[in-house]
Amino acid sequence: MSGRDLQWYADDLIDRGVRRVHVLAWRDLDDPDAGGSEVHADEFMRRWAAAGLELTHRTSAAIGEPATARRNGYDVIRRGSRYTVFPRAVAGEIGRTMGRYDAVVEIWNGVPWFSPVWRRTPGITFLHHVHGPMWDQILPGPLASFGRALEARLAPPLYRRGLTATPSDATRDELLELGFHADRVTAIPNGTDPMFSPGGNKTANPSIVAVGRLAPVKRFELLIDSAIAARQRVPELTLTIVGEGPERDALHDLVARRDADAWIRFAGRVDHADLVDLYRSAWIVASGSLAEGWGLSLTEGAGCGTPAVATDIRGHRSSVVDGVTGILAPPDQLGTELAHVLLDDALRLRLGQAALERARTLTWDASALGIIQVLHRAVTG
Repeated sequence: MSGRDLQWYADDLIDRGVRRVHVLAWRDLDDPDAGGSEVHADEFMRRWAAAGLELTHRTSAAIGEPATARRNGYDVIRRGSRYTVFPRAVAGEIGRTMGRYDAVVEIWNGVPWFSPVWRRTPGITFLHHVHGPMWDQILPGPLASFGRALEARLAPPLYRRGLTATPSDATRDELLELGFHADRVTAIPNGTDPMFSPGGNKTANPSIVAVGRLAPVKRFELLIDSAIAARQRVPELTLTIVGEGPERDALHDLVARRDADAWIRFAGRVDHADLVDLYRSAWIVASGSLAEGWGLSLTEGAGCGTPAVATDIRGHRSSVVDGVTGILAPPDQLGTELAHVLLDDALRLRLGQAALERARTLTWDASALGIIQVLHRAVTG
């Protein structure tokens, strides 16, 4: 059955009466704070829609975006705040105010939708990563404790009997530690868009690019301090930070206090073409993140032939093969490893070539196929 393509699975689902699929997610791709999870959802939904499934993407309201929209072959419904979207969407699904649905895909991003409790159709869960230590950065004390308890103790018993997909073996291992059953959790690697490809020239001076939402969990302050440490050995080093988020002003202030304005640049949000150019021209793509389900920017950079230097966390271990496609380091060694790779031309070339070769094996077609196979299993099983 593994040799069958996505179209076969879509056709078989439709033949079995599963045509309308609702996908629940905290945010959607057009949200100003959209990140890797939202890219992932769009990539598999647009492919499922092209294969004939009717998809509705239910998310929270986004600044400057209409309550309803049509994008890439599927419908988007945006209602409720970042908090009220959960009860409102569940109420809407129970009352069928968003129309009939034959299956549900729940994207669990910290706060669960508890779909196994209320849905009366087949469904699956996609969980990018376990938040764990992130809760202390997202919510104040008591609420952070509640978030950890919700994710680690209260919700898992409700999900263990169902089918769950994740982007990495690392997240799968975390779920098994929470009591999920090994035969019901599938790791499906993220893809890399073909637009992330080699080209152009590297900058004349050593350069680092880091891409992500400027949020506490991404620990850009750690990356900034690590780059400052690396610059003691690599005097002409530059760092470009791409993205927007709630930590923007604090990070600007940090750079000013460190007297690093001349060589650390904040690029903000950039379009796809400029992002590709930044990956291609950089010597290294870096991340100081505390937790990731995958590390999408690292494989995007790999697609452009740029190796990674990142913190040694579970999600990064899936997107970077340590010592082969990049270097993973503990937080206190990140600056040392940045300097090491920037100063060793032969090592950097070897890592970049291996990163490119691996990135070419990671496709969104394969990712979309893997997820629909899990849904098909939920329907037929």
